[in-house]
Amino acid sequence: MLIIGLAGTELTARERDWLRHDACAGVILFARNFASKAQVAELSQAIREAAPRPQLVCVDQEGGRVQRFRDGYTAFPPLEKFDALYRNDAGAALRLAEEHAWLMASEVRATGVDLSFAPVVDLGRGNRAIGDRAFSADPAVVAEFTRAYVRGMHSAGMAATLKHFPGHGSVLEDTHYDTAVDDRSLQQIRAQDLVPFAAGIDAKADAVMMAHVVYPQVDPEPAGYSRRWIEDILRREMAFRGVVFSDDIGMAAAFSAGGVKARIDAHLDAGCDVVLVCHPDLVEESLAAVEDRKLNTAALVGLIGRGPMGWDGLLADARYGAAQQRLGHLA
Repeated sequence: MLIIGLAGTELTARERDWLRHDACAGVILFARNFASKAQVAELSQAIREAAPRPQLVCVDQEGGRVQRFRDGYTAFPPLEKFDALYRNDAGAALRLAEEHAWLMASEVRATGVDLSFAPVVDLGRGNRAIGDRAFSADPAVVAEFTRAYVRGMHSAGMAATLKHFPGHGSVLEDTHYDTAVDDRSLQQIRAQDLVPFAAGIDAKADAVMMAHVVYPQVDPEPAGYSRRWIEDILRREMAFRGVVFSDDIGMAAAFSAGGVKARIDAHLDAGCDVVLVCHPDLVEESLAAVEDRKLNTAALVGLIGRGPMGWDGLLADARYGAAQQRLGHLA
C-alpha cells in the first residue's frame, strides 16, 4: 500500500522498523540514496533482508535531468531527443528508443533494483515538470514510442509504468510546487493525452502512475483522488488491469485533500493500489494513517524484477556496449 523514501545511503534502525510494517510494500530511491553501484546494490539487499515480505525497490531512472544513478551508469539522453530523429527516420528512432529502454532497465536491474518508473508518456507541450522528459507533442508519435519503450523494458525483465495519467503535459504548472488545472473537455483529452496511454495498455504495460492535475470538466478532484478517472475511465473504459500508483503525496498539488492521512485515504478510496511517500519525514505519519485499512501488498509482487541479473552478466552481453555507443550520440 505504501512505497516509502529513505534518508541516506544506509538503512537506519528507524527505517528497518518501517520496512517491517505490514503496509510497507517497497522503497523508492533517489540521488540522496546513491553513492556507487556497489553501495546501492548493498542497500537494495539490506532493504529486502530487513523486511518480512518481498519489497519492490524502485527509482526514477528516465534519463536526462531525471536520472538518480549516474556515476558508473550510462548517461541516458532525455526522451525528447528522439523526436527529431523520428522526423528523419521513424523506424530508426523507434528501434533506438526500445534500446534506450532495454539498456536503462538492464542497468537498474543489475544494481538490484526492480523497477524504474518509466516511461513518461505525457505530451511534450511545455509543462514545467515534464519538459524534455516527453517524447513529442504529437499524440500519435508518443503512442508509437510508448509501445517501443514498453517492449524494451519487458525484454530486460522489468515492468513498465506509464506516467502521469491521464496526461500532465498540456498544462504549464509543475505539480511539485503548484496546483495545476487542465480545463479541457474529456473529449479533447481522449483525442490527445489518452492516446499514448491506450497504446501502452495495449502493449501490456504493467502499471500506471496518476497525475496530481485537476481536470474540472471531468471531475473536481485531482486525477489521483478521482474514482471517475481511475475506476470509470482507466479501469472500465480503457480496460487497464495492472497496478495504479499515486504520485508523491509530498508534492504541493497533493495538499488539496488535507493532511497526510487525508491524502492517503483519498488516493486509496479513489482506487489507487499504492501510495508513494517519497519524503522520509512523512513516512511515520503515513504508516500510522493506514493502520485501520485492509492491506494488499501482494499486488506488487508481480512487478518485482523477473530472473537474476548482475553487472557481470550485463557487461558480458554483446548488446551492452553497442547500445551505449548508439545512445551516446543522442546524450
